[in-house]
Amino acid sequence: MALIDLVRWAPQGSETIYAWRFPHTNLSTYTQLIVQESQEALLFSKGQLVGKFGPGKHTLNTENLPILRSLFGIPFGGQNPFTAEVWFVNKIQTYDIQWRIDSMSIHDAGYNTHIPITANGQYGINIEDSERFIIKLVGTKYAFTERDFTSQFEGEFTSKVKSIIMQYMMQNNLSFKQISAYLSQMSDYLKESMAPFCKETGLNLSKFFIKTIEIDDSTPEGRRVKEAITKQAEMSITGRTWQQEQMFDTANHAIGGLTSTMDGLNGTGGLLGGILAINMMNGMANNGGIPGIGGGMAQGMMQPQYNQPTFGGNNNVQGGAQQMAQGGMAQPTKMVHCSNCANKFPNNMRFCPKCGDEYNPCPKCGTDNDKNARRCIGCGTQLQAAGVCCPNCNAQIPAGTSFCGNCGTRVVSSDVCTRCGNALSPAVKFCPVCGNKR
Repeated sequence: MALIDLVRWAPQGSETIYAWRFPHTNLSTYTQLIVQESQEALLFSKGQLVGKFGPGKHTLNTENLPILRSLFGIPFGGQNPFTAEVWFVNKIQTYDIQWRIDSMSIHDAGYNTHIPITANGQYGINIEDSERFIIKLVGTKYAFTERDFTSQFEGEFTSKVKSIIMQYMMQNNLSFKQISAYLSQMSDYLKESMAPFCKETGLNLSKFFIKTIEIDDSTPEGRRVKEAITKQAEMSITGRTWQQEQMFDTANHAIGGLTSTMDGLNGTGGLLGGILAINMMNGMANNGGIPGIGGGMAQGMMQPQYNQPTFGGNNNVQGGAQQMAQGGMAQPTKMVHCSNCANKFPNNMRFCPKCGDEYNPCPKCGTDNDKNARRCIGCGTQLQAAGVCCPNCNAQIPAGTSFCGNCGTRVVSSDVCTRCGNALSPAVKFCPVCGNKR
């Protein structure tokens, strides 16, 4: 068998190869070894490491490999054959290795329930100890690629990352809605925790990033949680409670049923169904002095949030008492157009049900106006002279009045400094006495 005169490795293709074994083992003391930049060559013979070579051109003789004399009895000088495996190790850094973890269940501190989540990101490695890397990872393979690395470490890597993420969230009492603000800190924590694991195999974990942590909507539990969070966000924007959402859904179904019925009768169900539904709601509010049935239901659907009864207290009893005192009579309602989106809604609602814009009525005609408007767009009434709305019952209070004439709630006038009580002119934004912001 002919002796090999030249040993080198020139990687081909786009796949990342971390280690490659030269296919021939019949070498001699005249063999030239060429190692490129970012490479390191290792010679193994008879189960032990013979030598390491960095970038450059090397002659495999007894001068730079004195161990050959003890292994093979090779004398000085002349061409002497010997057998050895030559491994080339790629020591360049890689930064774009992708990772992903599915079906990870955590106990959320904010929602007080288990939430299935997924996490993904990327990391970068480089080979720090070539000998340890070859012995512990490569073994008898002729080549070790990035695909070999990820598949070999997938199980152990996934288990460690999953455990560390859950540990970090529990230690810091983090909720899912807070995770995005802590991705950088979690990435650093994971890199620090995973570094010893990589070092055992001769690797250096140079980078580690978490791109996203999301709800796993591939499962029924994940889809339910995602829908609940989305619904909660919608209610937060519109200013409505869960009870109000349920009542509005009930009312919408009633309107839809009436519309379908009238469509089947004479083709005018869209108009008649809407009229009948509104009359039905008004009729429920004026149901013969039975506020607990009719008036309570209608007012619960149509009144703004601050008049809504809440669970777990005496609010329901108080609401019923107020209705009884009023004889079960509801205030007359009319439809107004939203100043923001032009949607039509009853004037006893605090917010537009379509866009969530707050209802700012004209004290004279009830037209919805922008909160910064100086005059009513419907009748031209000066809105600045109309006073303010009571924070408790939403009744109009004349300017300069300290108490609501409807419910007796104390109201702080905008013409008086809330800190020192100094009288303020309409043009100033800060109190000239104490500097308090108006």
